[in-house]
Amino acid sequence: MLDRNNIPRHVAIIMDGNGRWAKKRLLPAAAGHNAGMKSMIEIVRHADDIGVEYLTVYAFSTENWKRSKEEVGGIFKLLVKYVDSQLRELMKNNVKVNILGDPSAFPGEAVQRLDKMASETKDNTDLVFNIAVNYGGREEIRRACESIGKDVRDGSLAPEDISEEEISRRLWTGMYDVPDPELLIRTSGEERLSNFLLWQCAYSEFVFADALWPDFTPEEMDKAIETYQKRNRRFGGR
Repeated sequence: MLDRNNIPRHVAIIMDGNGRWAKKRLLPAAAGHNAGMKSMIEIVRHADDIGVEYLTVYAFSTENWKRSKEEVGGIFKLLVKYVDSQLRELMKNNVKVNILGDPSAFPGEAVQRLDKMASETKDNTDLVFNIAVNYGGREEIRRACESIGKDVRDGSLAPEDISEEEISRRLWTGMYDVPDPELLIRTSGEERLSNFLLWQCAYSEFVFADALWPDFTPEEMDKAIETYQKRNRRFGGR
C-alpha cells in the first residue's frame, strides 16, 4: 500500500524498452517511441497527483546518436509533437519544465519547442519536470570541471574551496537547484545507470522494473515507490 506521507521528493526514471516493445509487436521503432510518450504523459500526471516534487526522465542520451537517422529523426518529431500537444496541460497543472543537457545540436524546430516549453513554464510552482535531452552524466561532470578550472585559473576560486556543493552547483541539475533523486527507476529489466545522473545518484535507491517503458503504468510506479518505502536509507551508517 502506497504511503502518501513518504513519497520521494525527487524521482528519476530511465525510460527503457520502447524499441523492444515495438519489435515484439512487429512494429517500427517509431511506434514504440510514440507509445512511450503516452506513458510519459501518464507518469507526469501521476507524479504530480501523488506529491512528487521533482521528476526527471532520460529522454535522449548522448549515446542515442548512434541509432539510425530514421529513428533519431522520429524522436525529434516526437519532441515537437509532445510540446504542441501537452504545453497547455502543463500550464494548467502548474508544471515547470527544465531541460537538462545540450539540445543545441537538435533540428531547429525541436530546439524551438523545447525553449518555448521551458520559457512558458518557468514561473510555474508545482511539479518540476526535468527532461534530459542530449544528456550524458560524464559530459555533465566534465563541463562542471571545465567551469571550475576556468575560475581557478582566473583566481576567483581557490582549489581548496572546490567542495562537493560547488561541483553540484555547476551540474545541469544545479543550474535549477534540483536536489539529488531519492529514487531512480529503470524499466525493461535492465540494471545499469547508462551514464544518467552519475553524480546525483550517489545515494539514490534503485528500483528495476521488468515492464517495458510503454507498459509502465501509474500502478507500476506506485509499486516502485512502495519498494523504496520499505528500504532503510542509512547513508553509510548502521
